Amino acid sequence: MSEHRASPSLNGWNAAYVEELYRQWKADPASLEPQWRTFFEGFDLGAARPEPPRATKGGPSGGAARAHEAQWRVDTLIYHYRDLGHLAADLDPLGTKRPRPAKLSLEAFGLSESQLDDTFDPGLLPLAAPAKLRDIVQLLEDTYCRTVGAEYMHIQDTEKRRWLQERMERVRNRPEPAREARLRLLEKLIEADGFESFLRTRYVGKKRFGLEGGESLIPMLDVLVESAPGSGVGEIVMGMAHRGRLNVLVNVMQKSFDQIFTEFEELWQEDFIEGGGDVKYHSGYSIERRTSDGGTIKLALAPNPSHLEFVDAIVLGRTRAKQRLANDTERRRVLPLLMHGDAAFAGQGIVAECFNMMRLDGYSVGGTVHIVINNQIGFTTYQHDSFSGRYCTDAAKMVESPIFHVNGDDPEACAWVAKLALDYRQAFGDDVVIDFWCYRRHGHNEADEPSFTQPIMYRRIKAQQPALARYRDHLIGHGVITAEQFESTAQRLVTAMDEAQVRSKSKPVDPSIDPFRNLWNGLAEDFAWDHVDTAVTRERLETVAKAIGFAPEGLTLHRTINKVLEHRRSAAGGDLETPLDWGAGEQLAFGTLLLEGIPVRLTGQDVERGTFSHRHCVIRCQETGEPYTPLNSIAPGQARFCVHNSPLTELACVGFEYGYSLTDPRMLIVWEAQFGDFVNGAQVIIDQFIASAELKWQRHSGLVLSLPHGYEGQGPEHSSARLERFLQLCAGGNMIVCAPTTSAQIFHLYRRQMHQPFRKPLVIMSPKSMLRLPAAASPVRQFLEGRFEPVLDDPKVTDPAAVKRVLLCCGKIYHELDAARDQRTDGEVAIVRLEQLHPFPGERLQSILDRFGNAERIMWVQEEPKNQGAYRSMQSQWLDLTGGGLDFVGRPESPSPAVGSTKIHAREQARLIAEAVGVAPRSLALSEADAAGGVEESKPNQSSAAR
Repeated sequence: MSEHRASPSLNGWNAAYVEELYRQWKADPASLEPQWRTFFEGFDLGAARPEPPRATKGGPSGGAARAHEAQWRVDTLIYHYRDLGHLAADLDPLGTKRPRPAKLSLEAFGLSESQLDDTFDPGLLPLAAPAKLRDIVQLLEDTYCRTVGAEYMHIQDTEKRRWLQERMERVRNRPEPAREARLRLLEKLIEADGFESFLRTRYVGKKRFGLEGGESLIPMLDVLVESAPGSGVGEIVMGMAHRGRLNVLVNVMQKSFDQIFTEFEELWQEDFIEGGGDVKYHSGYSIERRTSDGGTIKLALAPNPSHLEFVDAIVLGRTRAKQRLANDTERRRVLPLLMHGDAAFAGQGIVAECFNMMRLDGYSVGGTVHIVINNQIGFTTYQHDSFSGRYCTDAAKMVESPIFHVNGDDPEACAWVAKLALDYRQAFGDDVVIDFWCYRRHGHNEADEPSFTQPIMYRRIKAQQPALARYRDHLIGHGVITAEQFESTAQRLVTAMDEAQVRSKSKPVDPSIDPFRNLWNGLAEDFAWDHVDTAVTRERLETVAKAIGFAPEGLTLHRTINKVLEHRRSAAGGDLETPLDWGAGEQLAFGTLLLEGIPVRLTGQDVERGTFSHRHCVIRCQETGEPYTPLNSIAPGQARFCVHNSPLTELACVGFEYGYSLTDPRMLIVWEAQFGDFVNGAQVIIDQFIASAELKWQRHSGLVLSLPHGYEGQGPEHSSARLERFLQLCAGGNMIVCAPTTSAQIFHLYRRQMHQPFRKPLVIMSPKSMLRLPAAASPVRQFLEGRFEPVLDDPKVTDPAAVKRVLLCCGKIYHELDAARDQRTDGEVAIVRLEQLHPFPGERLQSILDRFGNAERIMWVQEEPKNQGAYRSMQSQWLDLTGGGLDFVGRPESPSPAVGSTKIHAREQARLIAEAVGVAPRSLALSEADAAGGVEESKPNQSSAAR
């Protein structure tokens, strides 16, 4: 290696020599060795030291040394503008002036105004070298300290920083729009402002959560939509809260005035919705919109409740599904666009959860464009009480997203950062954030009085000229448009809205869209008890069994995995009575669906192995660690099995999978909890979306929640998936809730979910200890025949007339009751399993119970406390079915699901099983006091005794 290309050294470097290499690097970085390139990249973009480097022996002296030192000071000044310029930017439309950072002054770097006409190397700035200091400072002020403030120096990737610098500094963050572009911005502002004004005067007092004060959002979104096709985007999936949603629906989504006014007149609920619906500012919409250049783009705005940010994960899931369906492997053709509020963006944890998904294999969507509608207030809460950082957008720095702060009263700046954000996302596949500074002209809603709590702010807002008026005056002053042309355009809009309002009163227009379009076409709306054939041929079962029971040559297996695969191979050939455990039954269900062209997506914490080490659908070589997924190697032409371990959260992950299920009803989508107890971390998604979206927004889902549930002495946080909560949410067949007890039942249940002619969320109380319980293993024969049975009769009852006691139950307790019953030889106890709890299989249950005409008692038996589990729901269903009450055996009411002591658990479990079956407790020798406590048995009621 020649001397002048030697590696940089920290000891004894010659300043003149390094300066020569530095200038050579600026002219042509490739001319230097990688070590020098890295060194100068850090020098150019890294944080500068507070003092210039000391002269070294052999370095420049006299005038050369002073020039070298001055250049260093200018370089440092440039860096600080890039890093801190946003703090001096004019961002608040209300005119708040923030203290200017001391580091953005010449004096901070030992420079003075007397040097403004001195020339320096501008480095990467788009100025001819040498450049006057005056010109360097002016370019930096224009770029970083006007109505756009850019935060990007936290990004560690040099290429990304350089990309942003080049684009922002080239046009000084303010490209000059063409006349046509300015007229379109004005037109969109007229539409945004005019719509809100019309609603304010025609529907006085009605909540609409208007966009007044943030009208520039509409031209910003218009730029994104219009620019997207040229950037390779064919579809945009949007999510937002309620503020401004009506304006977005009309002026971006092109929902008609007739539809909107039908909602305001509230004629649509009687004509179009039966027993449900939601407020108009929660609704979604979708359309294929024509762009101004004659192209098209698909737009979808997801419905959202008042829970603000929870739609974020749902939009990401919908986007991911659309990308897979479009074979968008680069994730550039479908764009997620999320609009947030400032307080919610900083305050709600799901935002950070979604940022964390940005680069995860199972969740990446190629980057999201975020727009924070920064009203500078949260309801009545000041920002200093809402977040601890400098900006509400600081959370985005966790994934090194660039953040563009922009003054919402400058529509041209808003349009520029929208295009810049889109281009960055398309270039790098990362999230990007626009912090859209605006204000809220009214209170939290139109009937709210904001001056109670923000008197000074609202005095300023009252005096503030709207963005439309400011931009109108600007364009008139520059000769772009005349006042008469402006008034004519505004009046045409008012006339169109007038006519639409009149029409909607006499002829309401359905404001919703057909939910059964595209992939949903052909699916039914309502649950039906029709027979669904889920049996498979032996040939198909054996094909799958061979695939899931073998590993490729050269893959070194763990010895335990060898045994697992050997068990799964047993389904191929051999005796039809060979028992198959839960893991085998589950994978046979997945595999047979894959062969039928139905893809499967399985996600959750540790799902590749399974929390309880039962699944092993991804096996790893013990030598190399390389993964192998047998279900993707069954046969040519099969559908794909997508399995992903999830991050350690429930909320965003369940929301993501729910969103995925909205897009693709032809894919089996399963989210599994590590323990069912943790699913309540996603309670908002369950309550506001999974359980109720069909009724509120006519959005259907076939999502499966697999929730390990059962009492095994693991304490109050590892016992219960809160079955009672799901049953409380059930009504009218909105969800299916099941507790299968055999491997054949789970096999048929998964297959039924995809072969039934409708889609409903399926909640499975899945097993833990039952995963390897021999009694829960089904023979091969049961996979080749039959179907999922919502009620299972007692296979051991040979003489129904002898039965005196009928036990109704669900889940694993059946196997414990069955084992305890073996102590009796009188045949007086029958055990009937409810494998499906909702929709309630009343007719099937009645037909089974009719066999036991001599039964003196019918009781519900459960492990859970009386106020939990299925009892309360069963009690109600039993009353409807028989007109009487239902006896109960189980734990007494408790605010906690289970005890923490394994000994106490075992005693309780033994007592309740003994009470139910009518035998002595087997687990422990109990004192008389022990035997009397820890279990509740209701007295026989007249209706069950009479039966």
